[in-house]
Amino acid sequence: MLVMSKIYDVIIAGGSISGLLAARELSSHNGISVLVLEDDYEVGTPEHCGGLVSMSAVEKLQILPSATSIQNKVRKAKILSPSNGFDIDAGNQKVIVLDRREFDKQIAFEAQDYGAEIRVRCSVRSVVELTHDFESNNINDGNIYLVSTSEGEMKCKYFIDARGVGSIIRKNRTGALQTAQYEVYAPWIDSDAIEVKFDNIRFPGFFAWIIPTDSGKGKVGVGGRAINVVDALKSYLNSKGSRYNIVRKVYSPIWVMGPLESFLCGRKYLIVGDAAGQTKPTTAGGIFTCGMGGILAGRATANAINTSDQELLKEYERDWFLEFNSEFKKMLLARRLLERLDNRGLDEVFASVSQSEIDFISQSGDFDFHSTALARVIGAKKATSIIKSVLSNELRRLFD
Repeated sequence: MLVMSKIYDVIIAGGSISGLLAARELSSHNGISVLVLEDDYEVGTPEHCGGLVSMSAVEKLQILPSATSIQNKVRKAKILSPSNGFDIDAGNQKVIVLDRREFDKQIAFEAQDYGAEIRVRCSVRSVVELTHDFESNNINDGNIYLVSTSEGEMKCKYFIDARGVGSIIRKNRTGALQTAQYEVYAPWIDSDAIEVKFDNIRFPGFFAWIIPTDSGKGKVGVGGRAINVVDALKSYLNSKGSRYNIVRKVYSPIWVMGPLESFLCGRKYLIVGDAAGQTKPTTAGGIFTCGMGGILAGRATANAINTSDQELLKEYERDWFLEFNSEFKKMLLARRLLERLDNRGLDEVFASVSQSEIDFISQSGDFDFHSTALARVIGAKKATSIIKSVLSNELRRLFD
């Protein structure tokens, strides 16, 4: 077994957006050594994510997407129930579709440019906190982690777990849903419009979607609780039209139950991104929320290293919850409401949304903080009368 004698300041397990942004943030501080270990053979692969995000969110992540990273710009969202629906003008929200393979590589390059080291096809098998460094024979009060990997043993002073949804599912499967997403070529894909289809019989607890990447090209997927996603997606594709070709298939679990209570797993052990439950409870999207998790974790860790004050690690957890906790609580409440409606209830709620509410959402909506839009839909007068008999107490809390 290869034993690495170097002790890194930080080892990050996982080379997706949260881990890479943590690496970029850390390595931008001179003198901090950072190693990113990615289990897959390529950064950005496999592309589980739909790639939807607003330009304002990308700017907050301090990234200027390259021309090759942006696949499409979305101008409209079609929100459908089994028999009703409405369209939202998404022009003001400046929503783009990212090629995550290219986008993640762009962040990896920025991190590498600051000095971070990145290794692919290197998986973390175990992480053990040491209380004695046998090589130097110095007592270090537990400030060294021994990281066992497929390439041998490595050491670090701080460890960040960004290994994705698999990490959280190993602890709790109740918040996970299975999804299937295919890359599809089909003439019925509208290059300007996202489609989201709610149907609590076919896709219980989630929905089907179409995310256009170009004219006649897109990502088509389904998710749901206790369903065969392969059969459900095949049925959904056939309902759109007989003409389509599938050029890529991806199957992956998603997490929809909100963040962990704490992102600190040890004195110098942090959890970020999907592994921390930082994906939206409504859509499982996480480019912005997980990305900010990486930046905040990297910033707090850098401050702790530079000041030798481990209490500063708590700033990561504090700042993420300050930014997102209220929004996530409201999205969780909206999820509970929608998933407990039958299809008739969904149709009645969708039919009750007035044009003035649609116009308000189009003009004032925020793609990254969409609880306000959900509240306008669910809180319409007719919709409220339909829903309140189901979960009246939680409905009131949604508008607090």
